[in-house]
Amino acid sequence: MGDKKSRDKYTLEFKMEALRLIKGGQSVSDTAKILGVPKGSLENWMRWGKVGVLAGTKDQVVSPEQMELARLRAELSRVKMERDILKKATVYFTIESH
Repeated sequence: MGDKKSRDKYTLEFKMEALRLIKGGQSVSDTAKILGVPKGSLENWMRWGKVGVLAGTKDQVVSPEQMELARLRAELSRVKMERDILKKATVYFTIESH
């Protein structure tokens, strides 16, 4: 029969951390991949956060270690992106100087 997809429930702290990552410069798509959250959910949280109706649930507890891991993954992603930009710039300027 039709299997209904179960809806994940996230704590308010988890949602707030996700929004903090996005406000810190992380893209919505990257944040969704890092945290394993649908992009649409992040967009909803952003919209709800702006109007002050962002809420959480106690069903899924996110430990401090999980929050730190998410933060570190986001930072690693940002640093890799910066590294790739610097690599491209180095190649560009090397070609320009010859």
